[in-house]
Amino acid sequence: MSRLLPTIARSLLGLLFLVFGLNGFLHFLPMPPHPGRAGEFLGALAASGYMFPLIKGTEVVGGALLLSGRLVPLALVLLAPVIVNIVAFHLALEPGGYGMLAFIVGLEVYLAWAYRDSFAGVLNPNARPVAGEHAAPQLARARA
Repeated sequence: MSRLLPTIARSLLGLLFLVFGLNGFLHFLPMPPHPGRAGEFLGALAASGYMFPLIKGTEVVGGALLLSGRLVPLALVLLAPVIVNIVAFHLALEPGGYGMLAFIVGLEVYLAWAYRDSFAGVLNPNARPVAGEHAAPQLARARA
C-alpha cells in the first residue's frame, strides 16, 4: 500500500487541478457567485485580461503533469503558489471550505515529502552556479 499511496495522491491532486483548470476555460461546471471582497478580487483578476488564463493554464499543466507521472517535482513547484493563493483567498476573503483546503494542502505536502530527493539541489544553502568552461568537468565529477 505504501508504494501505491504516492500514485493515488498524485492522481487525485492532478485530477483536481486538471478539471478545475479546464473549467476555467470551458465552463462546464457552474461556479457560484462570490459576494463582497471575494467577488471584487476575482473581478479584478478577470479584468486584468491575463491573470485567469495564467492561473488556469498553470493548473491544467500542473494537473496534466501529475496525472502523467512525468516531471512530478516540477508540477508540485508550479502548483505550490496556486495552492498558497487558494488558501489565502479562503482565509482572507471567503471563509469556508476548510476541509477541501486541508485535503489539497495535505496532498501537496505529502507529495513534496514523497519526492523530497528531487528537491535536494534546490534546498542546498551552498549551491553555486556552474561556470561556462568549467561546466562539463563539474558535471562529470557530479555524475561519478
